[in-house]
Amino acid sequence: MSTESDVPDLTRDDPLTDLTESGWAAFFVACAAVTLVTTLSIAAMLLYRSGQFFTEYSVSEFLTGTTFRAANEVFGIVPLVIATLSVTVVAGFIALPVGTLTAVYLSEYASTRSRAVLKPMLEILAGVPTIVYGIFALIYITPALQVVFPSLPTFNVLSASLMIGVMTIPMVSSISEDAMSAVPDDLRQAGYGLGATKFEVSTGIVVPASMSGIASSYILAVSRAIGETMILAVATGTLANMPEVREAAGVLPYIHPADVLMEPGMTITTAMIHSRGGELTGGSIAYDALFALGLTLFVVTLVLNVVSDVIAERYREEY
Repeated sequence: MSTESDVPDLTRDDPLTDLTESGWAAFFVACAAVTLVTTLSIAAMLLYRSGQFFTEYSVSEFLTGTTFRAANEVFGIVPLVIATLSVTVVAGFIALPVGTLTAVYLSEYASTRSRAVLKPMLEILAGVPTIVYGIFALIYITPALQVVFPSLPTFNVLSASLMIGVMTIPMVSSISEDAMSAVPDDLRQAGYGLGATKFEVSTGIVVPASMSGIASSYILAVSRAIGETMILAVATGTLANMPEVREAAGVLPYIHPADVLMEPGMTITTAMIHSRGGELTGGSIAYDALFALGLTLFVVTLVLNVVSDVIAERYREEY
């Protein structure tokens, strides 16, 4: 019995080639290192400047305060968080179902010609500058909503939330469609062989098999909505309003959605813009507050990305 391997050695034993390959490997490692160093530098900078802010401002007042006025050095983040979550939820109600259904159509129902036209159009929609969406929300969406809600002010959270939902549809549909297209045709044919209809195959086989990619698109879309800035800066106004806290049955506190969506508001990102736009000097507490707000966004998006990775690993199917 021969001890030599039956697998032939196809690599070239050339010193010059080895040197070139080593150079390319080092270049790729350097590119990866730049990404890692940049992320760590941003995190370190946020932690350092936020630490300086919290030496002058109470952490509990920052996390539980209901008033945010940078000019008066009052930095309660609660109204900003409520507005941010409201925008994200409304945008999610639009982007997630519409994006998923669009992905199902492109993957399972659209002809090759239709898909060749619609997919690039979605990509173009994703490339529209966000300030264009903001102006569209202010000039067109808000007047349309005022027909239904006459008391709706010019600057409000609802119109901006609707436009963010439209803006994130291409992200959900594109990533979900790629995940659905990666499902092997053998699974579809097996479903058809068992007598399943097109709809049953699409919803009962393709969608569950691509759930990891779909869930990842959801998390990325939510992260994008949380971090959106220009649409909100144009359409929501500059007031950090704290909505009235009501009580259900005299026991459970809650906030009515209309008290947030039908009024001007300020999210964490827009608070950073408007705070920076004033007469702000480096080293002041208002300047350091920007980094505390940035750290809050950084932690939220980091958690969402970790959740996305966990979901993708949990439900990933290997074929």
